[in-house]
Amino acid sequence: MKIKRYMAVSMRAALAQVRAEQGPEAVILSSRRVEEGIEVIAAVDYDEALFADATSRRAPIAAPEAVEKPGELGIPTLTVTPTAAPSPTVRTPGPMRPSPEPDRNIARIVAGMAAEPAAATPGPVTVRPQDDGFLAMQQEVRDLRVLLQGELAHMSWNDKRLREPLKARVLEELTALDIAPDVAMALAALAPRNTSLENPSHIPLAMLVRHLPVVDKLSTVNGGVIALVGPTGAGKTTTIAKLAARWSMQHGPEDLALVSTDGYRIGAREQLMTYARILGAPMHIANSGKELAKVLDRLKSKKLVLIDTAGMGPRDVRLSEQLAALQLGAARARVLLALPAHGEANALEEIVKSFARVSPVACVLTKVDEAASLGAAISTTLRHKLRIAYLCTGQRVPEDLHAAHERRLWLIRVALKLKERAPSRANEGYLARNFGRASAHA
Repeated sequence: MKIKRYMAVSMRAALAQVRAEQGPEAVILSSRRVEEGIEVIAAVDYDEALFADATSRRAPIAAPEAVEKPGELGIPTLTVTPTAAPSPTVRTPGPMRPSPEPDRNIARIVAGMAAEPAAATPGPVTVRPQDDGFLAMQQEVRDLRVLLQGELAHMSWNDKRLREPLKARVLEELTALDIAPDVAMALAALAPRNTSLENPSHIPLAMLVRHLPVVDKLSTVNGGVIALVGPTGAGKTTTIAKLAARWSMQHGPEDLALVSTDGYRIGAREQLMTYARILGAPMHIANSGKELAKVLDRLKSKKLVLIDTAGMGPRDVRLSEQLAALQLGAARARVLLALPAHGEANALEEIVKSFARVSPVACVLTKVDEAASLGAAISTTLRHKLRIAYLCTGQRVPEDLHAAHERRLWLIRVALKLKERAPSRANEGYLARNFGRASAHA
């Protein structure tokens, strides 16, 4: 073990001397402030057992508060507490083969150091390996990386425009309609590389019309048990009334029945009861899964049974209970999800995931007339391959209920008109970030 005493004007300078002469494996045995500055005792090839044996013969002296702790200067150091094992995060040199006579001399030297009046054995020091300068450098590197990624994304996006102009055009047009980037990329991958059309701007709209998931040839509900689920305020009760009115106009009310499981919202059952009375159809109430099963058993002779469920938000703790009751009481029912077209993208995504438990066969796109953009609703149905059965475009019963397969092109035209009213997010920065970066890392 080699021990050496260093003097410097500050602890930082003293540690620099230790590192320069003894290397990163050096161990700080003690430090104190003296008239000349800071005195540091350091050693290499350190034997902890020997040091503990030598220093245990004398009482430890508390470190003066004025002594500057090496760890606070931002340089990795090791401080030894004689009675404790070394910290597991610090590398401790392995034991050396004992040599009796030299070890006794070294022990006397170490003991003499511990006996000095002002000497201190500092306690464990929290190691902080990065100083302010290093942290600032890390931040600069991160900023530089972000800047470089942005430049690469712009270069990649410009390159895509040159190599695949039609796909780039599809991405631009779909983004202008507020179609989500992941959905736009999936559709653009299906676009042809070349076209003979004089106006290629029609291609993105044609692709949306072609790939929009709808229930084909469903102009009316064709019988059975239909349950409508969805969040609060999605327009489920009004949609139930529209479906019931449409059936009554074509088949009469004799084979129609309405069931309400909504015992939470004030006035919900009264509203549905009013519609049932106008249509001349019976209405039943079920407050649990078992009651629902009994009601449906009594209505087996009816050709169409429409179930209006309670509106629950995706994070409502009662939602799981409501869905479980529906599964228990109406296991064979076909489930339609009421999806509000004016909803924000993340909210619609959460709705679809929350109600996936009951496996909706299709959705009813409600409140189309209230939407400022249809991009989020269209993106959600495309992403989850959730077919659209009906479109609700107002409060009139049943005039504002339309079969989606008959209004597929109309829906895209409405999305296009809404795009013209609102500012587009399809600027160069957005396109480069979402599509240039994707191709750059592909």
